[in-house]
Order: sequence, then C-alpha cells, then structure tokens
Amino acid sequence: MAEASESGLPSEQKSLAEPRGRPLESDKRRGPFLVVGLGNPGPDYLWTPHNAGFMAIDRIAQQEGVVVQNRRCRAATATCRMAGREVILAKPETFMNLSGLAVAALVREFEADPAQDLLVLYDELDLTLGKLKIRERGSAAGHNGARSIIGALGNQEWLRLRIGVGLDIPPHGRGPVRGGPSLPPAAIAAGGGRRPGKDYLLSPMRKADLTVLDEVLDRVATATRRILEVGPAAAMNEFNRREPNAPAGE
Repeated sequence: MAEASESGLPSEQKSLAEPRGRPLESDKRRGPFLVVGLGNPGPDYLWTPHNAGFMAIDRIAQQEGVVVQNRRCRAATATCRMAGREVILAKPETFMNLSGLAVAALVREFEADPAQDLLVLYDELDLTLGKLKIRERGSAAGHNGARSIIGALGNQEWLRLRIGVGLDIPPHGRGPVRGGPSLPPAAIAAGGGRRPGKDYLLSPMRKADLTVLDEVLDRVATATRRILEVGPAAAMNEFNRREPNAPAGE
C-alpha cells in the first residue's frame, strides 16, 4: 500500500489539547501560525489528487518567496510572514495516514493552540474539483490524514481548508461529466460508474484536471491570507459560497 498503516500508532500520538474557544482570537496571538498541507512524500505521488495539500503549501511558499526545505518535527518546513504574523509552512513526511504525528510535534515545538494557531490544507473527494471549503471544526469525514490529526490532538477543534478533487461520474459511465474534469473511460468502466476512490487519489492527475487545480491553489493561498487578516468566520463567508445547482452536501 502507498500509505502507512494506521494500526499500532506510536505512543507519541496522544491528546495534546482540550477543546478551546473560537479560533484566531486576534489579541491573544503569541507564537507562529501553523499552516500544514497534507500529502504523501516522494516523486511517485507528486501530482496526485491526494497531494493537493502539499501543492497548496508549495504555492503559498512560491508566492511568499520561500522554499519548503527545512527539516523539523517530522516535516519539511519554511518560515514566512503573512498578514503581519510569522507563519510556519509545513508538509509532513510521515505519509498521509500518520499526518497527526508531524502536526502534534509542530504543535508541541511551537507551543501552539490548535484551536487558534493551526490551519490544515487537504484534499476532499466529496468536493468537486475546482471548489474549496473552510471549516472551523468537524469530523474526519473519511479522510485518513484528518483522522490521524484528530487522534493526535485529541479533538476536532482545528481549522481546515478542504480542496475539492472529486470527479462527478455519470451513471453507468456514459455521457458527459458535470463540471469538466473526467476520468479515462477505462477507469470509469472499471469502477462501474461509482465515485473514484483510492486508486484515483494515488494516480497522477490528467493535464486538464491539473489546470483546474492550478487556479484553485491560487485561491487557497488567498484564502489562507484572508484567514489571518480577517479571521475564519469572515473568510468562510467569502470563500464558501456555493455555486448554483451544486449538491447540498458540498
């Protein structure tokens, strides 16, 4: 399997924080803000949907003029300033299913409050490619990286920005795919017209889909700055607008 097993997690993945108040109470900021993008390390996973979080961190770093190459807390990191605050950009090197180990280590290292000082960027199969959504808290919703973080921190009270990578598969694999992005016909046939899963998440994205994602990464970078500038609630109002005719679940 491409991802590390979630069974038998090391003992360091323990509860680090109890639920706190609302995120980003601006007058009480004391240390750096942690922005962690999830993915799998290594060239085999570089352009896969599951690495959207890594791609987002690289885009922010590029715009801020830094390189994510330092090694600390089981992650590749870089430091920059955004909206007047020191920010640590991080890409865990633990593989997706053990992302919580790196996040927990970063939280300890910088004495961060996950409820106020942490933003996690990751892919979301239940959001169509081209969309993003900010949430202040919530369950893992089937995402193994998010599940690992919840287990390591001991609660769901941390901010996340989910990057849509889902593809709408037409019934029986026939007809157009809504929104443009699509799977090769063989992949649709193999899946019986069902929603793509692990094989899709760990396979290189098609050029057309990467073009869509490229625009989204710029919006993710902008949304991250807005979270630091105006707080999560205002940023959610700005970036979580649902498109007409979008499914209610998105």
